[in-house]
Amino acid sequence: MLLNPFCPLSTAKVLALQATVLLLLTLLIKAKIRITAFSALGLFLLLLQTLVFLAIVAGGAAFYVTQQRRPAAV
Repeated sequence: MLLNPFCPLSTAKVLALQATVLLLLTLLIKAKIRITAFSALGLFLLLLQTLVFLAIVAGGAAFYVTQQRRPAAV
């Protein structure tokens, strides 16, 4: 790495800045992956919850219809 000798930054400072930037980029990529993964998980759980709700409603409607078709025992 070529540095200007009149530059106030030393090699150690430049390397520390590079390491910091690399660490921050790694953390940013990790956060993006986690957001994407948990977003997909959230969509899956929402779909599952909706399907369970619809199944319960359909089951309740079927039960109600079967109760209405039975003749009342006197």
